[in-house]
Amino acid sequence: MSLAARLRKRTRAWARRRHGVDLDPFTIPTRRVYIVPTRLGLFYAGMVFLMFLGSMNYANNLALGLTFILASVGLVAMHHCQRNLAGVRIGSAATDPVFVGQTARFAVALESEVAIPRYDIVVASDDSVSDPAKITASDRAVVNALVHTKRRGRLAIDHLQVSSNYPFGLFRSWTHVHVPMSCIVYPKPTERGLVPPPTQTDTGGPQDSQRGDEDFAGLRKFNVGDSPRRVAWKAYARGQELQIKQYAGTSVTSHLLDWESLPGLEVEARLSQLTRWIEDAHSAERAYGLRIPGVDIRENIGRAHRQKCLTALALFDVTATRISG
Repeated sequence: MSLAARLRKRTRAWARRRHGVDLDPFTIPTRRVYIVPTRLGLFYAGMVFLMFLGSMNYANNLALGLTFILASVGLVAMHHCQRNLAGVRIGSAATDPVFVGQTARFAVALESEVAIPRYDIVVASDDSVSDPAKITASDRAVVNALVHTKRRGRLAIDHLQVSSNYPFGLFRSWTHVHVPMSCIVYPKPTERGLVPPPTQTDTGGPQDSQRGDEDFAGLRKFNVGDSPRRVAWKAYARGQELQIKQYAGTSVTSHLLDWESLPGLEVEARLSQLTRWIEDAHSAERAYGLRIPGVDIRENIGRAHRQKCLTALALFDVTATRISG
């Protein structure tokens, strides 16, 4: 580990002991804002000092006045650099789940506690630095802290560095924020190959192989798990309840994705295969259920059902909570 990396690690540990865990959302107080001159600021200070020496040596009042003006500009810039961060409210925004190997985007919301705009605010995690954000007096900005995922489960970050070089880049103000944020990381789907065991469920009444799917047989009440493609939307638009169009000779294929149907595979391999089956069934709008040790989710469809199943796989053997459908 390099000297700079060790120094950053020690600084973060000191800040964590000093500040503790911050609430979500957290407003940055003035006493939590640190400030140092940048390289440009040091060069600027050296230039002003040399101008001061030259003005005094030649007793040039005009040059001396210009020197004091430039020094005043530097002091005002230092004040504005610190004030640019003080009073900024930081909170976690919605963070979408990702699969192993993808980059998690932790959304961070920035707001100004008082009615003044803020400029060039940067949020940094261990893996990334966001683009500079501007916060208007009546709005908020959302930036992303990127983290590369390596394993499934609940990915948490508890440290962000918020900084700004505004204005002029002569000074850098920063603070450490310890707002806990988390993201669900799903198992990485395996390549397509194994076919899930189907369960045939009749939804169209008596079977007649001579008539086919185009023979309308009537309507029935909508049940959870029915495909949106078979909803009678015109009837629903007329104020009727949700109903499903039935066709003679039609059946719907649903899947029970069972842990025990994959004997001989390691834990992570089973989870990856179940993830693949869930993704395929969701894309095809087929109903599916999930059964793994400690988890039994009944057949259903939709984005919420997909998220529920994938979350159960992501947290398998991590949480003891039983999920039932």
